[in-house]
Amino acid sequence: MITSLLRPLFAHRYKTWREAASNIENAQRLQLARLISKGAGTLYGERLHFNSIDRYETFRRRVPVVGYEQMRPLIMRMVNGEQDILWPGRVFRFAQSSGTSDGKSKYVPVTADSLRYNHYRGGFDTVSHYLHAYDKSRLFDGRAFILGGSFSNELELAPGVRVGDLSASLIDGINPLVNLIRVPKKKVALMSDWTEKLPLLVEGSMNANVTNISGVPSWFLTVLKKIMEQKGVENIHDVWPNLEVFFHGGISMEPYRAQYRRITNAQKMRYMETYNASEGFFAIQTDPESHWLEVIPDGGIFYEFVPLDQIGEDFPDALPSWKVEPGVTYALVITSSNGLWRYVLGDTVTIQQVSPLKFTIAGRTKHFINAFGEELMVYNAERAMAATCAKMGCDVVNYTAAPVYAGDNSRGCHQWLVEFANRPESLDEFAVVLDKNLQSENSDYQAKRSGDIFLGPPIVSEAKSGLFDRWLANTGKLGGQRKVPRLCPDRRFIDPMLELNAV
Repeated sequence: MITSLLRPLFAHRYKTWREAASNIENAQRLQLARLISKGAGTLYGERLHFNSIDRYETFRRRVPVVGYEQMRPLIMRMVNGEQDILWPGRVFRFAQSSGTSDGKSKYVPVTADSLRYNHYRGGFDTVSHYLHAYDKSRLFDGRAFILGGSFSNELELAPGVRVGDLSASLIDGINPLVNLIRVPKKKVALMSDWTEKLPLLVEGSMNANVTNISGVPSWFLTVLKKIMEQKGVENIHDVWPNLEVFFHGGISMEPYRAQYRRITNAQKMRYMETYNASEGFFAIQTDPESHWLEVIPDGGIFYEFVPLDQIGEDFPDALPSWKVEPGVTYALVITSSNGLWRYVLGDTVTIQQVSPLKFTIAGRTKHFINAFGEELMVYNAERAMAATCAKMGCDVVNYTAAPVYAGDNSRGCHQWLVEFANRPESLDEFAVVLDKNLQSENSDYQAKRSGDIFLGPPIVSEAKSGLFDRWLANTGKLGGQRKVPRLCPDRRFIDPMLELNAV
């Protein structure tokens, strides 16, 4: 009943999206003009004379491409309560994100405009495309189970300022009416101690009529298994018979897809991927039959794409969304309604289609392994790991990989630290199959492995149960939105994990 009443509202937004996507240059130029107009009176805008920028071509010549380290001093002034720095007025919410190369956490502004025109709109857009694809959906006739994070108390903050996971700001600032159709209760959703929070998540959801779930695949898998254990069933649809969709994001679904298939009714369950980060809501899966992500054309963000060989340059030959080429991998740069101007997001994307603009996430600009010229990207690792688990009949909880550098009498190789939910009979055979699948996914890796000359076979080390959770907790990053780095070009992550694993 409720779904049928709300459907026309979402249908209108779907039509607006499709009109904007059909002329992305017009939509994106309009977004940029609005952003520049809002930012002209800020400290940053006055420094760079935003009031005389009349078009994109001027913008790209005038405004440098920056990373977080360059923006940190201005953002910390905002955290400390100063106004009109990067965005008009005071900003009271900041999303705490992964640390930068100097080991410090990032605090990403979450402005009222970014919530309204980007984050909440992105969620609305996801639902509008889902309802368009499934005209018999009963999505709003039950509850949404949204798995979120919490606020942090690590900083001495200015009055009214809150820092934490992006999802905490989303849950805290959402229209109160939404809380009537979601679980768990807001108080539980924002709890920071997961040893207390997890049992309450189970208790607060297992008897509800849940029709949709939203969150990170790895974390939600843990919650679902606890619910099934509590109910004494092996399929989540025996708990929630009306569950119809998982809106997922944050990490790749591939290593977990087989596990979700085993605990759900495949005839009822659907999946839609979202590309939502602390810095913004960028894209969604608009076609249920394709994993390509389509950019949100009019969601308070202006997109640019930088050739990989120009990462780090202040004024690279960046391309706007209407000039990218299919098949090419770029670093994603955003200008957003949270006050990030030509900001290097740290993600790389491969353009799959230009009209409408769709891409796949290739990985992180810093999360890859190229110690031996192999150029192994995160998406290679995700697909190879999924194929290996399917072949070996096993499941992973989490994993990370890093190079092992060559010694006097040894070749370099990769070390994979893997926590299994269902371990393979032979770790040695698992390593062999993983190696083959990595070679199949990445021709550079295959070339370096050829003849066992330049790069040795991978080493697979088994992580004790709960290792990655303990590591995240030790780093202060345990939570529903926190992620284990899949690949790293050095051993800064894996060595502390191995030490913890030995305890």
